[in-house]
Amino acid sequence: MRIVELPEILDALDEAAALVAVEEGFRRLHRGSAQLAEVGHLNFIDPPGDCHVKGGYFAGDDVFIFKFATSFYRNPERGLSSSNGCMIVVSAKTGEQLAMLKDQGVLTDMRTAMAGAIAARAIARPGSTVLGIVGTGIQAKMQGEMIASLLGLDEILVYGRSTEKAVALAGELGGEAVDLAELCVRADLIVTTTPSTAPVLTADLVRPGTRIVAVGADTPGKQELETILTAKARLIVDSAVQCAHHGEAGWPIRAGLIAPDAFVELGALLENPVAFADDEIVVADLTGVAVQDIAIAKTVWERLKS
Repeated sequence: MRIVELPEILDALDEAAALVAVEEGFRRLHRGSAQLAEVGHLNFIDPPGDCHVKGGYFAGDDVFIFKFATSFYRNPERGLSSSNGCMIVVSAKTGEQLAMLKDQGVLTDMRTAMAGAIAARAIARPGSTVLGIVGTGIQAKMQGEMIASLLGLDEILVYGRSTEKAVALAGELGGEAVDLAELCVRADLIVTTTPSTAPVLTADLVRPGTRIVAVGADTPGKQELETILTAKARLIVDSAVQCAHHGEAGWPIRAGLIAPDAFVELGALLENPVAFADDEIVVADLTGVAVQDIAIAKTVWERLKS
């Protein structure tokens, strides 16, 4: 098995090609040509963190992918990244493990940001100019950069529990640190990127017409959006199964506020775009799907082989 370290992975990564591949992955999931393994989760309390194992296969491909990723949220205090992990490329012909991409969580972070940008583009209200970012970590920065670039948004607002971190991130993104109420008043599109287990965005804060990309609720117990807010929004999910189990969509389902199928998968929306009403609150609930891992890992692997 070939062991590929991060510098070689980054040299082989074509971000534009990977973005296209991730979007096509969601489309293939909708078409029924993706086979996904059941997601594995571990949650840790002290220090707080989690571990995901995801895997999948696109019909007709020569390889399939399994991904191991961890997030430990106090790592920056130790001078370490909060993300880590690797992806395994396996032959779909022989079962041979062809490569371990020791990406240290970078590919997972990148494919997550790409999904956020893809979802944002699919739900954004025409004429949107202001992006609000809730959170100050790795994903907040990456989502901010990718969404602003892809959608051409020219104003970025940042809110975080730590004002110091919010100011620092706003400086990196060329934006402005604001409180949460101001962010909700001014932002056309909001991306939430926290590991919160209690709602951050509430129904009374979010104005009609707001579009929200919710990234943080990727394991059981996490919640960034108030249940009543999610219940009244138009819901777009990356995976119906995953989001009902551990995404934002699961909270109003379990509360009996919406039907278990009261949402549209992102792949279906990409295949059949919808013209949302200007005053609709639209939420894209992203839990992270193995099609993203397949897409980005294959993009790297194909270039490594060549």
